[in-house]
Amino acid sequence: MAKTKGYLVDTTKCIACRGCVVACKQWNQLPAEQTRFTGSYQTVPDLTGNTFTIISFHEYEEDGRIRWYFAKRQCMHCLEPVCMKVCPQKAISITDTGAVVRDNDKCVGCQYCAAACPFHIPRYNPTTDKETKCSLCAERTAEGDLPACVKACITGALEYGNRDELLAKAKERVNNLIGDYPNANVYGETQAGGTNILYVLADVPGKYGFEEDPKVSTAITAWQNVIKPYFPWLIALTAAGSIFSFFSTRLLKVGKEAHEGESLHG
Repeated sequence: MAKTKGYLVDTTKCIACRGCVVACKQWNQLPAEQTRFTGSYQTVPDLTGNTFTIISFHEYEEDGRIRWYFAKRQCMHCLEPVCMKVCPQKAISITDTGAVVRDNDKCVGCQYCAAACPFHIPRYNPTTDKETKCSLCAERTAEGDLPACVKACITGALEYGNRDELLAKAKERVNNLIGDYPNANVYGETQAGGTNILYVLADVPGKYGFEEDPKVSTAITAWQNVIKPYFPWLIALTAAGSIFSFFSTRLLKVGKEAHEGESLHG
């Protein structure tokens, strides 16, 4: 496999212009969705079946003034994607460059990938009856072009490239920020086993709406590691139990009828 690629989101350079959101919509030919003002400047409240990326707004009062923390949200393109592992249709795969992509024809919209995702990313599109998510513009990068969101970023907050090189840049950036932002950190290096989307955060992940240690739900883990490996045996045992119950019931009935017959003639 070639070196995995992804992009770095330097949140300290993001001005929340949402040019990346528009570019994603345009490239993927996704329809606009009507939203309403709810007291936040985050006009697109969440990912949907027709919105693969958003800018989340997080507002805090610190040191007597309002501070904003912006974070681009989309599929994290995990190095070990659980969504791919659990998909019963094998509709999810990893490209040679590490992008986690879906096969729309194979997807049956079961939403199992959404339940398994530690970052809660895939969304169900009821119109198409399919799950959807960012593909890291795999079709564009395969032709040597940048992901649409990266190409549209006007501040340099998004940078596409080899993951190891982006990780080195992220750590260098954090070292430069640490004097003014003592909680600055790199997000995505180790979370959920590591992701191809990396972040430079000026403060702790929770300030941006990220989980410090995202995990797969225990129900999914139990299914994958405990129940699923033995599922064929459980089916066989259930079938065997049903057959045994069927014949034992009939034998008991025959025995009972024979006993009643002997009593009448005895």
